[in-house]
Amino acid sequence: MRIGVLEDDLTQQGMYKLWFDTARYGCACYGTAEAFERALGQENFDLLIIDWMLPDSTGEVVLKRVRERLGWNVAVIFITARESETDIVNALRSGADDYLVKPPKHQELLARIESLSRRIKPPALLQIGQYEINQASHQIRFRGEEVELTNREFGLACYMFQNPGKLLSRTHLLEKLWGLNANVDTRTIDTHVSRIRRKLSIMPANGWEIIPVYGFGYRIEKIEIPVT
Repeated sequence: MRIGVLEDDLTQQGMYKLWFDTARYGCACYGTAEAFERALGQENFDLLIIDWMLPDSTGEVVLKRVRERLGWNVAVIFITARESETDIVNALRSGADDYLVKPPKHQELLARIESLSRRIKPPALLQIGQYEINQASHQIRFRGEEVELTNREFGLACYMFQNPGKLLSRTHLLEKLWGLNANVDTRTIDTHVSRIRRKLSIMPANGWEIIPVYGFGYRIEKIEIPVT
């Protein structure tokens, strides 16, 4: 799991990084709403932690933008010093999935994250154009025919198809598929991307294209096929 944190207090940032590293979660911290929102367009997170009082905005404003841009596929936890019932109700009604008052307790926060992660799992069967992804059996069918993939190839293909148009860094993909502390060369991602492109016939003629971004990673794009 990869967690994005919007928190301007550097001590709090350090605490989150320590806790999440110990729990083997990826973590990226941002001190301003501007930096956080810019990162959302470049990185992919499974869960977001948002503070209320920020140097350049408020948590409520950021949350509204998150829901507009990312929908409800990402879980959001508010962690803030504001503790009135009105504040909590407003945050939950604005789209937060959970709310904690500072200072958060280590084990309680991890337990809440685990609980949310169980609730935000994607559907077992996804139909994406000509591709049918079965997450329960770890199978992908292309035009009705099962394609033989390794577990990591399946994970990579599945993750990319669920994040169309987003720039996915090699480092992020390594953390997502091999784990935070895996000692794997980033060129491994290039090899796996090449394999799924070939095995799944990912090309504009079939409605999708994997675009390499020099020095960074990849982006998968849906291609509109002209009707003839």
